[in-house]
Amino acid sequence: MGNSELYMAQKDGDCPAVMAAGSAPGESGVSVVSMRFQGGAHFNGAFQRHLIFFQISPQMFFECRLAGRPVSHEPPAGRLAIIPAGMDVIANTEKSLDAILVAIDPGQLTLAAAEDSALEAQIIDRISGYDQALWDLARTLTLETAKGYPSGPLFWNEVASGFINGLVARHTSRVESWSRGRLGQDVLERLRDYIMAHLDEPIKVATLANIAGRSPFHFSRVFTRSVGVTPHRYVVHLRLQRAIDLVRDGRLSLADVAASTGFTDQSHLTQWVRRVHGVSLAQLVT
Repeated sequence: MGNSELYMAQKDGDCPAVMAAGSAPGESGVSVVSMRFQGGAHFNGAFQRHLIFFQISPQMFFECRLAGRPVSHEPPAGRLAIIPAGMDVIANTEKSLDAILVAIDPGQLTLAAAEDSALEAQIIDRISGYDQALWDLARTLTLETAKGYPSGPLFWNEVASGFINGLVARHTSRVESWSRGRLGQDVLERLRDYIMAHLDEPIKVATLANIAGRSPFHFSRVFTRSVGVTPHRYVVHLRLQRAIDLVRDGRLSLADVAASTGFTDQSHLTQWVRRVHGVSLAQLVT
């Protein structure tokens, strides 16, 4: 599930049994693991991704410490805990535990927040909460992973995207204040409008920086911090969104779709579709 300093063990000190783990091909930014701890469970450390923990087992007693704050509680099955990337966590229970852990790339969540007009959104840490929609999506991701993605990578990635969007909508705080180190929402909207109006043309970082009123070097750093991806990847993101809409519409040839959205040719478009969505162009429209 990516680079981690999070230590997990069951009562005898061994690692828990893993029933399913992984992520479908593509760049969803989401990975999932289903685990079983025998006789007790211990978590300690931090994680470089946002970690969403779902308790499958019936109600049990936990002793926890999140960012130094001690909490003792007895959550029922289906409860979630949210640990933001880099936050220290300690959690212990003396009972056997089945759990699902969903890890989220912080950049993907930041991008989703930017797309939702919430540039300053920050994920909220919580020891215990309930979100039926996220619980259902987590179980779907786990089942698909355990069975080798029978519904295909595109389905898995769409469910993963829905999971991230749910986090943004219901588990983030939206800071309204603008800071020098980040873009404002109005600036991002101007940048997006410019990119969408010039998708079929080369788009230079220097031009985007000028729209934002910053130097190219400073702009690239601030943009990446604010949106979760580099300016180049954001341009590709918008090109790909538009290209997929046109492919599904079916009125243009693939070569014309590629040309009208700024890809070098049909092959270039196909490469990006497979890289980001894990499927071919043909699979994208079936």
